Amino acid sequence: MGKVLAVCISTRKGEQKKEIPQGECIIDFGIKGDAHGGNWHRQISLLGTESVDEMRAKGLTLSNGDFAENIVTEGISLKLLPIGTILSLGNEVELEVTQIGKECHSGCVIMKTAGKCVMPTDGIFAIVKKPGVIQAGDEIQVQNVYG
Repeated sequence: MGKVLAVCISTRKGEQKKEIPQGECIIDFGIKGDAHGGNWHRQISLLGTESVDEMRAKGLTLSNGDFAENIVTEGISLKLLPIGTILSLGNEVELEVTQIGKECHSGCVIMKTAGKCVMPTDGIFAIVKKPGVIQAGDEIQVQNVYG
């Protein structure tokens, strides 16, 4: 079982995300107020603190959201989850994993700030299957593959 460490959003694409107290997950969108929300397969991004800690070990000072992740997790090997996996967050929200990693575009703020981005290898993306509110401290349970 894992845990939500932080929920983050940005109001514009191409910016690092900022931590918020809680996030409302909306079907066919993602997290309310996030610039990357919309009816597509990458509504919400997740990144494990373990991956961020690897970058911190290289001497970087990083905050939650610096890799443009919506949800910072702890205790789950996200990149090993198969597409279609359902994640239950807190008491309400269910997300379906739709993509593992992503192609990094050159010149992004993250690359300029950190020198390397871990999202292409360690981040995952999901869609909202059941709406609700999430916040730091919520438990994350890995369910069966959807379908």
